[in-house]
Parts: sequence; structure tokens; C-alpha cells
Amino acid sequence: MNRLLLGASSAVLALAAALPATAQTSPETQATALQDVVVTAQRRQQASQDIGLALSVIGGETLDEKGIEVINDIENVVPNMEVDSQFGGGQPQFRIRGIGAREYSSNNASTVGIYVDEVAHPYTITTQGAMFDISRLEVLRGPQGTLYGRNTTGGAVNIITNAPTADTRAGFNAEYGSYDRYKVEGYVSGQIAPNLLGRLAAVTEQGGAWQYHRDTREKLGDKNKTAVRGRLTWDASDDVTVDLAATYQVDKSDGLGFRLTAPYKVFDGSVTYPADTAWRITGWELSPEMAAVTGRALGSKPGRDNEGLDLNARIRADLGWAQLNSITAYQSFERSEYNDWDGTRFNESDVYFYNDIDVFSQELRLSSNDDSRLNWMVGAYYADESNDGGFYTQFRGADRTLINTPYEQSVEAFGVFTHNSYQLTERLNLIAGLRYENETRSLTTSGTRRLSAPVGPETTYDTDLSEVSGRVGAEYDLADNAMLYASIARGVKSGGFTTYNATSATPFKPEIVIAYEAGVKSDLFDNRLRLNGAVFFYDYKDQQVQGLEYDREAGRLGKITNVPKSEIYGGEVELLWVPFDGLTISQNFGYKKGKYTEYFAIDGAKTDAANPVDGPWDTIITNDRSGEPLQFPKFNYGGSVAYDWQMAGFDLRAETNYNQRDAIYNASSSSVLPGYWLWNANLSMGPSDANWRVGLWARNLFNTYYEETRNGFNGSARPTTSPTQGRTVGVSLKMDF
Repeated sequence: MNRLLLGASSAVLALAAALPATAQTSPETQATALQDVVVTAQRRQQASQDIGLALSVIGGETLDEKGIEVINDIENVVPNMEVDSQFGGGQPQFRIRGIGAREYSSNNASTVGIYVDEVAHPYTITTQGAMFDISRLEVLRGPQGTLYGRNTTGGAVNIITNAPTADTRAGFNAEYGSYDRYKVEGYVSGQIAPNLLGRLAAVTEQGGAWQYHRDTREKLGDKNKTAVRGRLTWDASDDVTVDLAATYQVDKSDGLGFRLTAPYKVFDGSVTYPADTAWRITGWELSPEMAAVTGRALGSKPGRDNEGLDLNARIRADLGWAQLNSITAYQSFERSEYNDWDGTRFNESDVYFYNDIDVFSQELRLSSNDDSRLNWMVGAYYADESNDGGFYTQFRGADRTLINTPYEQSVEAFGVFTHNSYQLTERLNLIAGLRYENETRSLTTSGTRRLSAPVGPETTYDTDLSEVSGRVGAEYDLADNAMLYASIARGVKSGGFTTYNATSATPFKPEIVIAYEAGVKSDLFDNRLRLNGAVFFYDYKDQQVQGLEYDREAGRLGKITNVPKSEIYGGEVELLWVPFDGLTISQNFGYKKGKYTEYFAIDGAKTDAANPVDGPWDTIITNDRSGEPLQFPKFNYGGSVAYDWQMAGFDLRAETNYNQRDAIYNASSSSVLPGYWLWNANLSMGPSDANWRVGLWARNLFNTYYEETRNGFNGSARPTTSPTQGRTVGVSLKMDF
């Protein structure tokens, strides 16, 4: 392992390439040279190239230009990152460098920490309305815990929204495109009173139904999302600043329809559907029983009725010898989501999710406030969470009585952490961080039952976490504009409960990652070329994966289980180049490979010889899966080319961006999801002396067909798949006042 790291580090150094930060040039200013991007990835303002971490930074205007509309889309601009909504649902699942969950319930912590203006979002379902009025996005790869409120094994995504401005400003960005979809985002910002600044931003997205019902021709896919955010910045004194923010979001959008990838015979044999050939075809029907429990009217489409409120107060106090930061936050979110996973008008794989989430958190940080060699920070974090929810299912079979799995979950977490750097010499900086976290999770459920059966007794399950994590590393300045760094980190992710089969909700264990990383950051050729890269090796213990168990009464159950040992290795390279004024080229490449090194898994097709089908499964047969590859795409490659020029008093910009993703094995359907290329294009223009700009855009320019997930819930090896939208085109108008 050490030879692997040393060899890879030497190769990276020889290339003068290391990954972490990719600065972005504003699409409305002509590129002449690369500028330092100031980030807060380490909870203080620093130039991104001065941070010895694998870090990608994307500016807010760049997010708009690349069509990043929901947080799921960031996988197309960040190497070694995947974000998907499992089985087409509304809950995103994040994976960085192969570490991340694949589940559709909303009760377990994410392996990748999601933060909006420093506030942790422990449940990813709450993040779907966060991507508007954005200043920048920071994505950190690798275990995090010594800098942030929560402990994660995969990394962290920091969403930083636009702050109030001292001068009065207003503006909007509107776009209209295929399938009558439109989106309007606007803001107003300025001084409200002496020492008090405010900003109000809002966004709405409507229309866009691109799928249709194979039997009725009814449309599916309309967006119906609205969010509003208010921010206040109050300079209470020369040394104290208070930031207040409130965000409200509502999402009543249609869901995603599934396609049939093979002929499908319904359970009673009355209809056999051929495999769908049309890209946009699907099917659904809400049963009277499901309508009754969801509160939806008969004839309703698959879709969501989600609502969320975020409140937070951030206080910064300059104590002279140190700076004190306090972050107090409250989140409330209600999930109501109906999905039709069989993709037909027969109720053979219909699911309804519901959750009522409340999170209170308090974070305190005290950090050094001078330019001495020692830069230190100590902090504490507390969270109190309640998550009451469950789901109803109506699956293929003679008795399609609804099945309900309710639960009530509570979480209490407390952590203390410190992060320190010491400048040993003019070129060498040493890093050390440590964290202790204690967490208690409790889940109460009456189990999984058919609605025709009586409610069973409630059972409470508990799991505790008491772990130490941390990071040690070094940063060495090879030159004024080139840095080599290396680190060893230990990351921990909470255990939890499998709530989609709560007959046996025994907890799964926390997972632990020991991460070895080395990288280089460099700005070359008079700051016209930024070339960054990193290599890593992960020693993975108790990895949380989708597995099986057998219950004597309930039978075969899907369950989140732990793999004793596995490993992942790989690397990333990011490049940003301005070869001449006006032309900007960015490139990124990520590669990773992993395998189980110790894993005996239950065989889903075999039980004891006396009763191999119906139980009682006194003898469970396991397979040695050591050596099998982990399930993620090995590589992704992406980038963009943009050119700015002036002509006849107009500023013009042409841009194209692209992303290639490797194939991935899909365990839910025992099949391979093919790799694919995605291309987008933009052309915009506006008078050089005016405040408006118009544009033309195309997304999925070459109409590439690709799938996010497949599943075999309704009895076939891979009968249904969640497709993605084909080519869309549109126009945009942006104005600032």
C-alpha cells in the first residue's frame, strides 16, 4: 500500500498535477488569467490553492451555465462523484470516491455531509430546494470531521448562498424550454437601515412534462417547485456580526415514470406488455387503497408534496485574541411522495413514502485570530433530531393489500473537535485534527404488516456511536505557486436502521475509513494554467451495503448490512487553462477501483436443503464474495470549453460542457447500466454597456439515452428502469439592476 502511494505520488508530482480546487471564470467576464478563489472549506477564508485538500469549487454563475438545477446535477462537474435518486425517487444519494449509500428511505445519515451556509443537513431529502441564489459550491473529497458539525466518511458538499450587499441591487434570470418548462429566479439586496443589510431571493420552476402514459397518453413530468430565502446581516457592534436566514421550499412536482426493458406479464395474466421502445413511455395508476392512505385523489400522478423550512442564526464575535462563531439552526421537513415502480396501470409495485423531520443543532467554534505560526480551532456540536415516518407498499401478488412500515426515530449527537496547522518552516506546514463524537439513535416500530392484519406490539431498537476520528498531514510549498500535500485521516459514519423492512430492524454498525491521500496543486505559465491532482487509498471497515437476511416469520428481507473489510484506491486530475485572452478550457478526470477483501454474504437463492423456498431457513448458506469489485463507475471524464469575444458593441460567449461516465453494475437488477456521454451547449450575448443578456441553450445536446437505476421489484430480472430526459433546448434572459 505504501509503495502504491509513493509511486502514485511521484507520478502526480512528475506531472505537476494535483486536484483539489477548480476556479471558475464568470461567464460574463472575458477570461485573461486565473484568479485566486477564496473559499471557507476549512471554516476560514483562504485561497483554494493554499489548502491541502482534494477540493473542487464551482461558482454560482457557472452552475447556471452548466444547467445545475438540483444538487443531483453536480455529479456532472465534479470528478469521482455520483448523485442519484434511488429508483427515481426524490431523495438524492451522494457518493464520493465510491463511498456512499444506495437506499430510498429517509432515516439514515448520509455518508457525504451536506451543508448550506455552514448548517448541516443530516437527511438529504431536505436538500432539493437549496440550489438557488448560490455564490459557490465547494466539494471536499475524503473523510471530514475535524472542521464540520457532522462526521462523514465520503466527504462534504458546502453550498454557500449569496450574502446581502451594501449597495442596492436587484435582478432576475428567466428561462423557457422544451415541454413548456420555465424557471424564474430573482433577488433584491441592499441596506435596510444603518448597520443592517438584507437580501430576498426566490425561484419557481414549472412545466416540463416529457413522459406519457402508454395507455391513456396522459403527460407526466411537470415541475412545480417554489422556494424563497431571506437573509439579514446585522453589524451589532464593531466586533459582533449577526447573520439570520430563513428558507421555505415546497415541491409538488410529478415523479419519474419507469420504462419496461423486457416483456412483462401482469400477475393475473390478463395483459402482457412488450418491452417499451419509445424513450418517453411509462405507465401508472393510483389504487383506491393507496389514494386513501396518501390523501391523494384517484387519478393522481406519481409525485411529491414536500414542504420544508430552515431557520438559522450565525454570530461572529471578534474577541481580539480569538474569533468566536456560533451557529444555531432549526430544520423542519415533511415528505409525501408516491411512486409507481412497476411502470404500468396495474398496482404491482407502488410505494408511498412519508416523513416528518425536525432537526435542532448548535455549533460553537473558537479559532485563532492572528498571523502566528500556529493556527488553531476548537469546536463543539450538538444535534437533536426526530424523524417520524414510514412507507406503504402495494406489490405484485394475489393479495395486494397495502403493507405499512411505520417508525419513529430520535437521534441525539454530541461532538467536540479541533483542527490545527503549524508553519514549521517557510515552506512546510503541519496539520493535525481530532474529533470525538457520541451519538445515540433510537427507533420504535410496530413492524411491517398488511393493513388487514392487526397492529403488532411496538419494539424499540437502539444503537450508539462513541468514536474518535481525525487527520494528520503536511503541506510543502515546492515554489510560490506549487504545493505538495499528504495526509492520513480516519472517518466515521453513523450506524442506523433498515426501515423498509422493519420486521427485524436490528441496527447496522457504523462504518470506518482510514484514508491515505497525496496530491499537488500548481498554477503555471503566469497563472494561465491550473493543474491539480490527488491519489488516494481507502482502508474500509464495516462498509454499509444493501444485503439480505432471513426471518422465520417474514421470510427473505432486504437489509442494510456491514461488510467487514474492503478497499478503494484511485485519483483525480483537474485542469483549468486560459491559453489566450477569452478562451477558457477546463478538464477533470476521476478514476477509482475497489473490492471486498473480507465478505461472506447470504445467498439470496439458497437456504437449507430441506426447505429451500418457504423456510423456516434454519440453515442459511453464505457465499465468499471476497475479491468482488465494488459497485461504482471506474472513471468519469468531464470538462468545458468557453470563448468570450466582443463584436459590434456586444459581449458574446459560446460554451460547451461535457461529461463521460463509465458503466456500473446494478445489483438491484443483476445487470450493467451502460456508460454514456452528456453534452450541453450555450450561446449568450448582451450589449457591452447594458445590464441584460439573452441566451440559447441545449442540454443533452446529442439526445443520449441513459438510465439512473434499474430494479426487479415486480418479479423479473430487470423489467423496469428509471430513464433520464433527452435533449431539451431553450432561451434565457438575465437582467441586473
